[in-house]
Amino acid sequence: MQTLDVRKAAILLLSLPDDQAAGLMGKLEPKQVEVVSIEMAKLGAVTGDEQETTIKDFANANPGGMGVRAGGLDVVKQLVERAMGKGGTATYDNVRQSIEAVPFGFLQKVDSQNLLTFIMDEHPQTIALILSYLAPQKAAEIISELPPERQMAVVRRVATMGQTSPEIIKEVERGLELRMASVMSQSFSNTGGVSSVAGMLNVIDRATERSLLENLARENPELVDEIRRLMFVFDDINKLTNKDIQILLKNVDSSQWAMALKGANPELKEKILGNMSKRAAEMLREEMEYLGPVKLSAVEQMQQQIVDAVRRLEDAGEITTQSDEQEEELVQ
Repeated sequence: MQTLDVRKAAILLLSLPDDQAAGLMGKLEPKQVEVVSIEMAKLGAVTGDEQETTIKDFANANPGGMGVRAGGLDVVKQLVERAMGKGGTATYDNVRQSIEAVPFGFLQKVDSQNLLTFIMDEHPQTIALILSYLAPQKAAEIISELPPERQMAVVRRVATMGQTSPEIIKEVERGLELRMASVMSQSFSNTGGVSSVAGMLNVIDRATERSLLENLARENPELVDEIRRLMFVFDDINKLTNKDIQILLKNVDSSQWAMALKGANPELKEKILGNMSKRAAEMLREEMEYLGPVKLSAVEQMQQQIVDAVRRLEDAGEITTQSDEQEEELVQ
């Protein structure tokens, strides 16, 4: 299973009643049960938008959302036992050992404000190390509450963080765990690097995102380019409005779309074609068929060129990649 698919499977299973969830798990191979169980154990809060996107059939049947219960080892143990019977003991033990071995795992279910209180006065490098092991949403909440100068210092260190000595990680973890003994809980986590910064900025408010990237670009424009590429991927074009897609179509050649859409999901293909004239759409379909089989690397390279075009248009103020929930306030 790919990482994204495992997360979707975990969200689905935690959205279902125990009997149905256990029934689905019972159809998986033991190794697959172990992988998806680890994801369920680490899964924290899931937004309604993510649930709706991940489980479209369920969301369409119940637009208000059916709710995703919290994960955790207790839930996993119950489902694994019901799905695999006595044979699930070894699988659960592997899951438990994997979860317990992850640095800062106890922070997964600690409230962001509580955690902020404990780390606010730490050195930026220490804060960066801790945030790099948190889920993007929680890390973004903490970043948003830091003073602007500390935001920059922390984000810069997360983005440029390399390998960290296991001894240092254990020392920081042990000290924080002792101080937070009253509020800590056990779970899983993510790792640091540029992808962590991109994940944080994807869910942070637009004004903070723009300020951080503009300031960071003065010091390291190449790093900002790398972060921004991870913040918006080709499939995200499907989230653009029809108006923005039409602007994008004017700035991307048909030959580029023909190559890029060879690897796109059907929904995105139809959205792009639906924003073209009937004749232009027919010509694009013919061009895609004419290409025949193409290398995945070539498709991904072309998709990245179109993502770069999206970012250029966004920088120019011609389109926006914001969702409705992130729409900026208008000023008179």
